[in-house]
Amino acid sequence: MSRRVGIVGAGSIGVAWAVTFARAGWSVRVVDPDPVRVEAVEAEIQERLGRLDAHGLLGEPVDVVAERVEAGAEQAWAVGEAELVIECAPERLELKREVYRAVLESAPGDALLTSSTSALSPTSLFDGLAGAERCLVAHPTNPPYLLPVVELVPAGFTAETAVESAREMFAAVGMSPILVRSEAEGFVVNRLQGAILREAYCLLRDGVASVDEIDLAVRGGLGRRWALTGPFETADLNTRGGIASHAEKMGAAYERMGAERGQDDPWTPELVARAEAGRREILPLDEWGSRVLWRDEQLMKAEAARREVDHG
Repeated sequence: MSRRVGIVGAGSIGVAWAVTFARAGWSVRVVDPDPVRVEAVEAEIQERLGRLDAHGLLGEPVDVVAERVEAGAEQAWAVGEAELVIECAPERLELKREVYRAVLESAPGDALLTSSTSALSPTSLFDGLAGAERCLVAHPTNPPYLLPVVELVPAGFTAETAVESAREMFAAVGMSPILVRSEAEGFVVNRLQGAILREAYCLLRDGVASVDEIDLAVRGGLGRRWALTGPFETADLNTRGGIASHAEKMGAAYERMGAERGQDDPWTPELVARAEAGRREILPLDEWGSRVLWRDEQLMKAEAARREVDHG
């Protein structure tokens, strides 16, 4: 018998989650109070699966995967047999809490309940609800069937067993879970994204560069490296001697840049030491050179693929 997920909300995130779980072999029931959205689910699932299949990313016939997804308007039908519930309602706190009160009445007593909220804290969502110990945020990067990171954000009352169950379930469908250890607004992804976007607006405001030039700086430079390595590993590989050497050489300049924006977040020796320890646990310094070669090789492959597309 296949595993079952109930998805509450048939908007873009709900449909994207349905694709993600159906592709991994799960039975999916999607519920929405809007009959127009319920009616649209089948065609949207077929369209997204068709595009995945066209790029060789499906592994099964489109119709076989699509048959795993059902849509309806009855919430109890959608969640009553689910081992995992994913709430994808609009980003309004009281609406989401109302959804969860109903879900907790209908879902099995051992079902895991998650929210795809982009910024609302799990405490604000679940505090005081019966069954809150099995509730947490599971925030995807959209669309999750192409971008596998999911942020798992427990509240203080969330049971450790619920967190571990969430790790297992999302990993089972090909996701890469990140445990967010405090309820910082925006979690990790949106805080990183927000920092970049705030600076982009400042650069535009100050006449430093145009909209397209700022985008080009990311898509043609930073973004290509970050797709492989992320900010800490990028800094680690950019300077011989690793991230500690990078901080020694560049920390003062970055501190001045932050001060221009009213920020006071210096890279203290203690903070740099934590970053250094984290990187050395992953990559000993005697392997630094081989990792740099790996990075360059991946960039070459990506560039060759781009040129093939551009001139194909």
